Amino acid sequence: MIYRMMYRGVWKDGREAEGLAALQQDKAALKLVRDGALMTAAAFAWQSNVFLYMECVNEIIEPAVMAGAVNEYLMDWPGEAESRKWIPLVDVFHFNEPADEGHWLRKSPVERRVGRVAHLKREMMSSYIYYHYQLQEERAFHGPKYEIIGMHENLLFGYQEFPAVVEPPVVPGRLDTKGTPVPWEKSRMDLHFQPWEEDGYLYFKPVETIYAYYVGDVEEQVNPCL
Repeated sequence: MIYRMMYRGVWKDGREAEGLAALQQDKAALKLVRDGALMTAAAFAWQSNVFLYMECVNEIIEPAVMAGAVNEYLMDWPGEAESRKWIPLVDVFHFNEPADEGHWLRKSPVERRVGRVAHLKREMMSSYIYYHYQLQEERAFHGPKYEIIGMHENLLFGYQEFPAVVEPPVVPGRLDTKGTPVPWEKSRMDLHFQPWEEDGYLYFKPVETIYAYYVGDVEEQVNPCL
């Protein structure tokens, strides 16, 4: 079983540089991948935010286990009985999902693992989820196998791999309806996003990759003759 998890943290004022340095130097994620607890582990940074992407094998790995070295540099989030350093992102869209470990292993080399961010208009958040869940579970059309979009408040974080792998999902869809707009452009996603203040651009923008580890790449480094 593969569990795909995404988390968001925010640096304390004035601690971003220290936190990024600690994240870059920390080898906990690499060890988890080498040990087989994670298939993929990646960290990304944007402004005061840090994001984790994890593919957990058989059981969910807590973000403090993967990136605990930076906890002292992160703000506390209220909202539960105990404050948290990491907020789990809600999975609001994916084209594909893991059927099992073998299904999710990469069959060809990955050149880039990318994180990206966007802001929704708050009044359009429910509409965005509605259209994307419908598309996702009706299997209306196929897209990149490893792409996933998470949400915290109106902030979207997306994970992608290139070159993209597009294939039909193995796991059946959960809806029998046929309500996804045809063509997709009729959903008017352009009306859902906040324009970026600096250039007025819509949709997603790439963020900085701190590290990205994958079990197949790590095995090749450990066993270069294979």
